[in-house]
Amino acid sequence: MVDLDFAIEDVKVEKHSAAPLLLFALRVVNKTPELPVLNVMLNCQIRIEPTRRRYDGDEHDRLSDLFGEPSRWGETLRSLLWTHAGMATPAFGAACKVDLPVPCSYDFNIAATKYFHGLERGDVPLNFLFSGSIFYRDGEGRLQISQIAWTKDCAYRLPVSVWRDMMEHYYPHSLWLCLQRDAFEQLYRYRRRRGLPTFESALQELLDASAASAP
Repeated sequence: MVDLDFAIEDVKVEKHSAAPLLLFALRVVNKTPELPVLNVMLNCQIRIEPTRRRYDGDEHDRLSDLFGEPSRWGETLRSLLWTHAGMATPAFGAACKVDLPVPCSYDFNIAATKYFHGLERGDVPLNFLFSGSIFYRDGEGRLQISQIAWTKDCAYRLPVSVWRDMMEHYYPHSLWLCLQRDAFEQLYRYRRRRGLPTFESALQELLDASAASAP
């Protein structure tokens, strides 16, 4: 039976995608090279491990929306599911290196986006959990199929700077905010009545009015 190991060696931003996309350089090592691999239908669950890094400065405040007050982080900091990814590898003998594509969202209703945005520097501790099917030929040339062992995983620390560079490339000088339809219609109506040129100016006017009325 084929035995595979996995390691993430690097990451880069795909600059020519229709939506934000990271490409993780994945190295797949065949620990049984006498059984050449024809193809791997690979699935990957990617999790964020918040307890594997320190938090400084404004990060405590920026992450309070996600984890609550820092005094409670001993209870609230838990592993978070970020996303799932999948791909098919080419045939290989001892090892191969492929790009694992991971689509990224900038929706601030999603916990992972809040976490990435809340970090000022450093990196994001990730854990990649692998599963899927391995197609290979045995010693007599017969086609065989086996499953990737459920214990196969690897850790990688994604630089926060890579995430920020990606979002700046796809959303230059802006952030992406999703509103419920009724809230959007109210804001749109306010903007039209006030004759304001952009939604940003409508929000800024409302925020200034709220600040001025605050005790």
